[in-house]
Parts: sequence; C-alpha cells; structure tokens
Amino acid sequence: MSADRGIPKAEIHVHIGGAAPPALARRLAARNGLRIDPALFASETTYAWRDFPDFLRAFDAASAVFRKPVDLRDLVYDYLGACAREGAIYVEFFASPDHAADCGISYAGHLQGLIDGIDDAERDFGIVGRIVMICVRHLGPDRALALARRMKAEPHPYVVGIGMGGDETRFHCRDFAPAYRIAADMGLGCTVHAGEIVGAESVRAALDGLPVTRIGHGVRAIEDRRLVDRIAREGIVLEVCPGSNLALKVFPDAAAHPLRRLIDAGCRVSVSSDDPPFFDTSIGREYRRAAEDFELDRRALLSLTRTAIEGSFADRATKSRLLARVAEAADQRL
Repeated sequence: MSADRGIPKAEIHVHIGGAAPPALARRLAARNGLRIDPALFASETTYAWRDFPDFLRAFDAASAVFRKPVDLRDLVYDYLGACAREGAIYVEFFASPDHAADCGISYAGHLQGLIDGIDDAERDFGIVGRIVMICVRHLGPDRALALARRMKAEPHPYVVGIGMGGDETRFHCRDFAPAYRIAADMGLGCTVHAGEIVGAESVRAALDGLPVTRIGHGVRAIEDRRLVDRIAREGIVLEVCPGSNLALKVFPDAAAHPLRRLIDAGCRVSVSSDDPPFFDTSIGREYRRAAEDFELDRRALLSLTRTAIEGSFADRATKSRLLARVAEAADQRL
C-alpha cells in the first residue's frame, strides 16, 4: 500500500512555468509554430540540465513555448488535474509575468489564462488553485517594483501573494523591500526563495529585510542552530522541496537532507515539487518520499498538508473549507 494513500495533499511551492511535462511543451510549440531544441529533453518525461545556472537556462527555454493565454490555461488545467489525481486538494503556484512578457503575453492576458485554468480544474477535479506572482531576482529590484505596482493596479482574488525566485546570489533582499511593501500593504502574502543555493545567511537576510511569513526552501538554515530556533519561534513556514534539493545537489542524499531535523526542531514545514518535470518528481512523490526516506507517519503527513494550508495565502473561508477536508481524512481509519 502506498504510504500516502488517503492523505489529502497541498503544495505551496511550484513554478507553474516549470511544471509543463515535455509532451505538453512539444504540443504547445507545435501549436504556436515554434521549434524546440530536442537537446532540451532528457527523456519523454524530464528535461536535460547540468547545474543550477543550466537549470535556469533550461527553465527559460521550456517556458518560452507559452505564447497565448490559452497556453497558460492548458498548462494550469493539466497540472492541477495531475495533482488532483495524486490526492492534492490545494496548489498555490508561482507565476512569472516577466517570463510571460518575454513571450509577448500581457499581464492581463497572462493572468486570465491562469484564472481560466484554475476555474476549469476546480470544476472538473475539485482542486483549488491560487497564484503567487513572482519576480525574478537576477532581473533586479526595478522589475520587482514594476510587478508590485501592476499587481496593485490590477488586483484579482486569485492572486494571493508575491514571491521571488531566480539567482539567489544576485542583489540583497533589502533591495526588493519597496516591492514587497506594496504587496504587504495590499494584504497579500509574502514569500521569497532563500537558503537553497546560498547558505543560512540568505535566510537571515530574507527574514530581516522583507515582510515574509514563508521561506521558499530555507533548508540551509540548518547550518545555524540559532536561525532554526528563530524560524520555529516566529512560526515561519518553510516551503521544502526535497526532490529538487537532491536533484540540484544542495544535499548529496536523503540521509543528509534536513527535512526531519527541521520538523524535530519545531519548524513549520510543508513539502512541494518545485519544478516537477525538471526534477523527476510530483506532489505525490514528495509525500511518498517524506514517508519512506524521512519516516514520517500518517499523522506527520497530514501535518504537512495542514501546515501548507494554514501557511498558504488563501482567504480564511477557503482555508477553513480545505482544513475541514484534512480533518475528515484524519478521522478516517484506512
């Protein structure tokens, strides 16, 4: 019996632009009259890359096939459907208007495609989706500020937060504080990638410089016990992606990965898939990994889901509805 059987799942750290399997990327490229380099693919289900900078290159190449709002609708619909089939009830995904703009899609068109995919998936699969608009760190703080201003000018209830990905070695978190202040003043949630490629000091800079309640990855906080204690004390939710961390060699193997140690230290932890076809994973596989590699039992797996939903940026009514589904599953005896 699968370790995650009957566990309702939720993920709050997945880049929707990095969630298209090769088959969908090929289909959209053909639909849009684009040539896609066969060397981009490692297999029928995964992409080829060598290291973190090369991963970013491959990500950009794969996401370049999205040229119309309907492409984004199809991506979101397909991804949420796949998650629902693995038992997921909530997905809060990152979307990059900067990548969309590079492909000629306006902010409004980008957003509409995402909304259509969310609505169609909830109708057909019963899964709830929400959006965190993400700026790209290595593009600089001015682009982040422009994004925040656009989010303020064109709000939508499905856009629940702001985040930042990209090259963690570039700029300082405080450089992006003006953009984050706009979002926070709107009542949006705030998260940021930190403590993945760069060490514990990156997490500390994020907590000191930005109004975040979550950290994307954050796993290298384990290098500083006082920082781990702070994360636990302040109730910061860590968006941990073990499969991604292992694929990118942040840690050499599961035995070295700190997921269990962070939980044991009292940190609030969720698990997510990050960029699933790049790392040969899925939300279902991440829950199975949590059970099998980190020896989390049914109660602990349910806690991962509960933490993801409680730490999500969804509105209170949506959270209550989702948490009721988790509570119902917790009462069941398989």
